[in-house]
Amino acid sequence: MKVKADRDESSPYAAMLAAQDVAVRCKEVGITAVHIKLRATGGTKSKTPGPGGQSALRALARSGLKIGRIEDVTPIPSDSTRRKGGRRGRRL
Repeated sequence: MKVKADRDESSPYAAMLAAQDVAVRCKEVGITAVHIKLRATGGTKSKTPGPGGQSALRALARSGLKIGRIEDVTPIPSDSTRRKGGRRGRRL
């Protein structure tokens, strides 16, 4: 847990702090280069990564780790199940 408030858990700042911790741990173990797999929720939900993905990626690059490949591994269905909300969608 990097931030105090629950509402800040999914923020770019929290993602940056987590990525910095990962970079420090990698350097301790002796890892100098990484391949990054970026994943969104996918399926019937959002197919684009959240706001934390980009800031985490930037933090890893700034920490001195060499970045090999950046791959998007979001699960995209070929024929998905029905989306939540029913026939007429979400009514407000």
